[in-house]
Amino acid sequence: MTRLTATLQGKLIEMAILKPQSFQVCFLVVALCAIVSLPASAKERHSGYYYPEPKQIEIYKTRALILPGSNKVRRIGFVTALTQVELGRPYPPITAIFAKGAESQKLIIVANQPGRLDTIFRIRAYLATLTATARTTPIFRQTGVETILTFFDLVRMLGFEQVTISDGDTFTHQVRFE
Repeated sequence: MTRLTATLQGKLIEMAILKPQSFQVCFLVVALCAIVSLPASAKERHSGYYYPEPKQIEIYKTRALILPGSNKVRRIGFVTALTQVELGRPYPPITAIFAKGAESQKLIIVANQPGRLDTIFRIRAYLATLTATARTTPIFRQTGVETILTFFDLVRMLGFEQVTISDGDTFTHQVRFE
């Protein structure tokens, strides 16, 4: 918060105490000042904490519908299963995979090692690998369209709204679904 914003908020609070009838107006102005003083990255609350702010956001038009019963529990179960696969390998996990948001609707994948997922090309290659893996899952095989759907379609079927992939240092790519 800037010194000017803090001073303005202090004056407004003082005014609200002296003139209680104007409390609602003052509260609204204080709230607006607080919102305006937030850095741009605070709008996407996980940006700057789990990954650097994405320079570009891709919009992906999924070819799959959200499955009935796709909820927070199912999304967390999916992330837990992916994590178990990573942990079951004979080497340290190359990524950390987790779901965030009030309904766990944001899938986040962050590289655990330098030099991984640090370009859009490495991210696309990684996503192609995840697509190949996803096509072997029962959920894809049951739909009968496993050869045309992608990893993005699978996670959309589970109700995820976006996927953010980062090297955990300087590069982040975010995909939002329509």
